[in-house]
Parts: sequence; C-alpha cells; structure tokens
Amino acid sequence: MIHFGLQARRVVADDQRQISNLIFHEANVHRHLDWSSPLDWIGSPNYWALEEYGRVVAALACPEDPPRMAWIRFFGYQPHLSGLEAWSAVWEAARNDMLRANAQTQISAIVTKQWLQNLLLASGFELRQNIILLQLMIGASRSFPAPQGFRMRPMQAADMPAVTEVDYDAFGWFWHNAFATLQRARAQSISATVAENDSGVIGYQITAGNSLGAHLVRLAVKREAQGKGVGAALVSDLIPRLDARRLSVNTQEDNVASLALYEKLGFVRTGERFPVLVYPTGI
Repeated sequence: MIHFGLQARRVVADDQRQISNLIFHEANVHRHLDWSSPLDWIGSPNYWALEEYGRVVAALACPEDPPRMAWIRFFGYQPHLSGLEAWSAVWEAARNDMLRANAQTQISAIVTKQWLQNLLLASGFELRQNIILLQLMIGASRSFPAPQGFRMRPMQAADMPAVTEVDYDAFGWFWHNAFATLQRARAQSISATVAENDSGVIGYQITAGNSLGAHLVRLAVKREAQGKGVGAALVSDLIPRLDARRLSVNTQEDNVASLALYEKLGFVRTGERFPVLVYPTGI
C-alpha cells in the first residue's frame, strides 16, 4: 500500500514528544548499543523525521560522533507503514544530505534485528564484520596480577583526556569513542578504572550493570603496552569489586588478540552475533 503525504525533514525540538512515542510505543525500533537515548540526539544535524500530514511517523538519527563516523543511532516507524516505505523515504534524505556535506562520512550500523539488516542490505550497505558476545561466570574467572611497573586505580574526571587518547590508540578511527561519549560511559558505569605507569594512563576499563549482572563495555590498552598483561590485570582487578554472578563483553569476531585475552580470563562465547554493516563511501 502506498501512503501519500509523506515528507522527510530534519527533526526539530518540538518533535520530542512524537519521537518519544515512537521509541516507547512501537515495536519497529532500532536503537544503537551506546549510552545515549535517541532523544539526546535531538538538535544534532543528522536527525530526520518522516512526516505524514503533520504527524511524525518515522525517524532516523545518525549523528557524526566522533566526526566523520555516523552510526545509525535510532530508526523507528509506525506500523501502518511498511519498513521499506519508511526507511526508503527517510534514508534517501539522510544519505543525500550527509554525503553532500562530506563525501568521506562513514555511515554504519550495529544490527540487532533481522528486519533492519534486510533494509540496510537492500539499500547498498555491506557487511564489514560481526560483533560477538562472550560471558564469564564470576566463580570461574582466572586472576592475573598487574605487571611490574603498572598500577590500577579508580578513573577520575581529570583522566578523561588521557582515556580518550588511549581509546583512539587502541581502537583506531572506526571503533574509537569521542571524549563526550566516554564521559557518558563513565557517568553511567558501576566501575571505571585506569592502569598507569610512570608515563601516565596506559589503559582503562568501564563496566556497566544490567539485568543479568555486569557488562564490560570498554577495555583498552595503548598499543605500546599491549601483550604485557595490562588488559588481563584490569579485568582481574575489576572482578572482585562486582556484585554480580556474571560478566559479559562484546568484541569483534575477527579480533584475534581480544578473543585470546578474554578466553584466557575464562570468558566463553554465547553464540550471539551482531552484524556490523557499512555504507560504501569515498573512504
């Protein structure tokens, strides 16, 4: 069924209530795995609404955070539309505006729902890699002390510039988080610690609580210190502080070093897998 009267436009502050209804009352919703609500991104340039006779019936948020890296943070639509109809209308507007402003912008998504994956693949997105989930039962954990010359301590607000530097050095351009994102992660964490030596902060971990226990949302060590046991020591230092029976973590399926570290600590794969899709650009 073709719906007439559909028009894509940028989201404005007055759309907050209608977008909130999309988030909380519709089944057809994708939300990015991060520390922000879709409402937090209202006011960002790359946020579009699909309007039908003055009513918001779909919305798409893919702000650049960090710059030139636009993750699809939110897409939702009302059920009287088909997914293809809603997506095609708002995606065309978003893609054209974003790539016109900067043809080097990388538009990507971590997919948790099959219907979104189908829409993205039909729009030219390509599979980059998979994210997998691992889990550790706290009683089965293996402990590793801090290597000589390294110290663990709680993360402080003053550490955030150094933590951001570590994050970029460890993860590279595609996967790194911006300063403000890491600040939000720390603010919402149940544990955040750094590893340091005489040169300063060399690694960090941030862990959040969830309904099943705890989730290690970020673990990073500068490349110069990788392979020396710093990552294992950060996790070993974390575990006794947790009031949880299990600890989960995500990593890339093709990240051999990361998988080796987590398996050494006692993590096992759960079998869950989340595709990472990218839209081919000039990058």
